[in-house]
Amino acid sequence: MKGTYILVVFIQKNIELNIGALGKIKFKKGFYLYIGSAMANSGSTTLINRVRRHISPSESKKIRWHIDYLLQSKFASIYRIYLIPSLQNLECLIANELLNISDGYINKFGSSDCLCKSHLLYFKEFKPLKKLIQ
Repeated sequence: MKGTYILVVFIQKNIELNIGALGKIKFKKGFYLYIGSAMANSGSTTLINRVRRHISPSESKKIRWHIDYLLQSKFASIYRIYLIPSLQNLECLIANELLNISDGYINKFGSSDCLCKSHLLYFKEFKPLKKLIQ
């Protein structure tokens, strides 16, 4: 299955992490929406397998993407996952739409291969996606 996904990550307290080439980044306590995509028909980059990788324990995977650095923190946990099956890659479209209603973002996080400001958006409080898009 192909598509886009949104990981809702809760950060328990203000932290500072080294995020690969992005360097040290400060994360405020709150909720972060990470928007990603997986557009393969089979293998590790199908929608289900990509999300499965993100939820697997940090010690069992190679740190490859920005989100991997964040998820290995003991103060970060996945709160909710949204799957959006689609034949089209909607990652940038969704990230840019949600950026307009977010409380902030981490510059260039998850978006080093596109022109988006970020694919990691900050929200002080959690609001279900349905409420966010209304």
